[in-house]
Amino acid sequence: MNAAEQAPRRRFRGRALVLLPAALFAALAAAFYWGLMNADDRLPSALIDRAVPAFDLPPIEGRDDGLSSADLQGEVSIVNVWASWCVPCRVEMPLLVELAAQDTVPIHGINYKDAPEAALAFLDETGDPYTRIGADRSGRVSIDWGVYGLPETFVINAQGRIAYKHVGAFDRRALEQEILPVVRRLQSEGGA
Repeated sequence: MNAAEQAPRRRFRGRALVLLPAALFAALAAAFYWGLMNADDRLPSALIDRAVPAFDLPPIEGRDDGLSSADLQGEVSIVNVWASWCVPCRVEMPLLVELAAQDTVPIHGINYKDAPEAALAFLDETGDPYTRIGADRSGRVSIDWGVYGLPETFVINAQGRIAYKHVGAFDRRALEQEILPVVRRLQSEGGA
């Protein structure tokens, strides 16, 4: 091959090498954009449609009723995993208090790795929506429930099976469009 034939090949390779970083950057930018704009932030739970893990938590010191898996049988209920040191828990608490006042569904709490006096002070300050609260001082029960972080909210059917899981603080839209429709459906089906 003579020098005249090799020149176009070298130019093509040179252009390809210049365009390769730009193409990689464009692909990476598109992936980041999709990740940021993807509205589906639900985290799957392996426990959906399974019985709640067996547990028996004592009450927070100063409360009378703890929480156990036996307490989650016989009626549709909500279980909220929370802690006094959890800022997003504070954000969703007014909605939980409002829901409890409506007496639509029993709301139970699992207090995660919290000092009893801090948990009680939190409830005194924000309101107490819980029918029963179990003190998960070691965090073992929350791990068994597959808790990723706080808060997390579960809808439990009357047979004690997890029907729905919401990760993170919920807002009014999530409560009215995601959580309560599951509660109402289960209640209308007789808790199943």
